[in-house]
Amino acid sequence: MTDPTDALTDKTDEAPDAPIRVLIAEDQALLRTTLAALLEAEPGMRVVGLAEDGARAVALAAELRPDVILMDIQMPGLSGIEATTRICADPALAATRVLILTMFEIDDYVLGALRAGACGFLLKDTDPQSLVDAVRTVHEGQSLLSPQVLARLVARMPRTASAGAPRRSTWASDIEALTPRQREVLLLIARGLSNTEIEVELGITRATCRSHITALLARLGARDRAQLVIAAYEAGLISPR
Repeated sequence: MTDPTDALTDKTDEAPDAPIRVLIAEDQALLRTTLAALLEAEPGMRVVGLAEDGARAVALAAELRPDVILMDIQMPGLSGIEATTRICADPALAATRVLILTMFEIDDYVLGALRAGACGFLLKDTDPQSLVDAVRTVHEGQSLLSPQVLARLVARMPRTASAGAPRRSTWASDIEALTPRQREVLLLIARGLSNTEIEVELGITRATCRSHITALLARLGARDRAQLVIAAYEAGLISPR
C-alpha cells in the first residue's frame, strides 16, 4: 500500500478495481490522439477526456474530475501552467494529479507548474511503457521528480513567487515556526532521502516519520514532497547543488 506521506494524497478510499481516469491536455492533435490510444490500450486505464488547450482542460477537469491529467505546458490561450494553477486551486479537484508534458528536461516553465501544484513532469519523447508507469506512479500518490532534477530547476529560476504558490517570505516564516525535528525532516526530504532513509538517519519509527511529514505538508500548505523541496530551497534552508 502506498504510504500517504510518501504520496500526494491518500488513495485508499478508491475502489481497488476502479480504472485510472485520465484527461489529456495537448494542443497537437496527432500527439493527443496517440497518447489517448496508448493509454486506452492499457488495462486499468481509461481516457475520459481530450483537451486542445488550457481553458478546455480546466473545464473538463471540473466536469469529469479525472484521477490524472497529462498537461502540455505550451498551449494556445490559457497555458498549461495557468491551467494547472486553476485546477490545483480547486478544492473539488484535490485528488486530481497533474503530470506535465514537456519537450525539455530543464524547462523554464516546469518549475512554475510544479509550484502551482503539478506532481511531476515527463518528457514528450519518453517511451510508451515509461509513460504508462508514470501515470500509475502519480495516481498512487508519488511525485515523479527526482530531487536532483528539482534542484537544477530551482537553480534556474529567480527566487520570486509564481502564480499559485506562496511567496518566499511566507514559506520562510512558516519554516521558522517549525519544530527543530520538523526542520530536520524537511532538510532530509530536500536532500532527496526517502522515508526509510529518514527513519534510519534520525533513528525514528515509521509512524513518527509519517507524522512529521504530514505536519510539514499541513504547516507549509504543500500538496506533495516536491513542493516541500521547493519551499526548503526558496526559504534558503538548503542551496541548489
